[in-house]
Amino acid sequence: MTTVHEVPAGRFIEKLAKHLSENIEAVNPPQWAAYAKTGAHTQRPPDAENWWYIRCASLLRKLYIHGPSGISRLRLDYGGRRAGRESRPEHSQRGSGAILRKALQQLESAGLVKTLPKKGRILTSEGKNLMDELTGTTKAEIEKIGQTGG
Repeated sequence: MTTVHEVPAGRFIEKLAKHLSENIEAVNPPQWAAYAKTGAHTQRPPDAENWWYIRCASLLRKLYIHGPSGISRLRLDYGGRRAGRESRPEHSQRGSGAILRKALQQLESAGLVKTLPKKGRILTSEGKNLMDELTGTTKAEIEKIGQTGG
């Protein structure tokens, strides 16, 4: 069986984001998502139209690989360096907790994620099955492209 570790992260996240947007109705960007920055380290909201689905797909991949994880740990993962501080040195900033919390709530309502008390969130068996299916199809597409040379 193919796992998430065996396929390129970028290609897998794109495929999973497309699947989330087309097939899972519980995952939708909230109204405020068009105006929200992804953290204090950014100056503008994301430009991509489907950034909400990409963030949800990335969250699912992180939970698959790193096991139970809470909002505070994920904020560190989605943070960045705060720039534009003139002559002052750069410092690291955490990512937006509201975006992560809302995305995880939507994934929970879709049945892909569940909460473990005092540990954080983890994938359900349905979520793992979805990830494994998409991993298999992604790896097959990559191998097919590699064989045809295109």
